[in-house]
Amino acid sequence: MSRLQQVVPRCLSSILILAVLLLRQSHADVGTAGHYDPPYTPTACFGYDPLQFPSSFLFAAAGEGIWDNGAACGRQYWVRCISADRPKTCNPAQLVQVRIVDRALSAVSRSSSDRATIVLSKTAFEAIANPSASSVNVEFVQV
Repeated sequence: MSRLQQVVPRCLSSILILAVLLLRQSHADVGTAGHYDPPYTPTACFGYDPLQFPSSFLFAAAGEGIWDNGAACGRQYWVRCISADRPKTCNPAQLVQVRIVDRALSAVSRSSSDRATIVLSKTAFEAIANPSASSVNVEFVQV
């Protein structure tokens, strides 16, 4: 057997193993995130209930892509900024866990970005990105 015939199968199997490992680790979705400011009530999920908001103020309104006819209410997501129009907008080392408390389309406060996948509270957005940005690209996964 020639040297090439021995090397090619090893390379292909290494590439296959690497591809399987990478695919198995990527369970997150990618979308856009905007932010919104108070007032936050009433919300589409929990009305005027003050207990709907985590004490950390890390919460969000669901865009139409994840709203799921209201089933998104109460869901929690890990969210991480991955890119933006301007360099150094993201804090890629920071990850926030947010709770869905509203529907972005009907939120009392207007979102900084129309058609965002997820609209973060001011506190949540500032944790992952420069607050002067109107929107950023995010990676998010349901907890």
